[in-house]
Amino acid sequence: MQAPAAAERNKGPILAVLQEYVGSGAHAGPGVLQVLEVGAGAGLHAAYFARELPQTLWQASDIDPRALRSIAAYAEAMRVPNMLPPILLDVSQGWETWGGTQPATLDLLVSINLMHITELKCTEGLFKGAGVLLKPRGVLFTYG
Repeated sequence: MQAPAAAERNKGPILAVLQEYVGSGAHAGPGVLQVLEVGAGAGLHAAYFARELPQTLWQASDIDPRALRSIAAYAEAMRVPNMLPPILLDVSQGWETWGGTQPATLDLLVSINLMHITELKCTEGLFKGAGVLLKPRGVLFTYG
């Protein structure tokens, strides 16, 4: 498992903001919230947030196969039952290639430390995907 120091430092403050949305009832409909995290990197955030937000079904993704292995290792080590196996996802490609995610099915689309370190086409892809995949009143959450 990869363990980025920055991810360890900022996981608490990011969780506090996510809890404002998840805990507020602002999401559409009852039941489990569908979350897709793009560019999840090592997976520390994904596993931590999924564990702390049990009302979510967390789908982490990344373009790097090494990151996918780390994400899976975090989910296993932290015993996170509401975390799906990670998927390979290139956010610069059309939403149709995003692991079978269907239009208007996501309550939350999360992107942490992606936009400032990737090409503009990744940010454009993120916003285009959010426009199609988020439910009405769904939220695109970005950090970094």
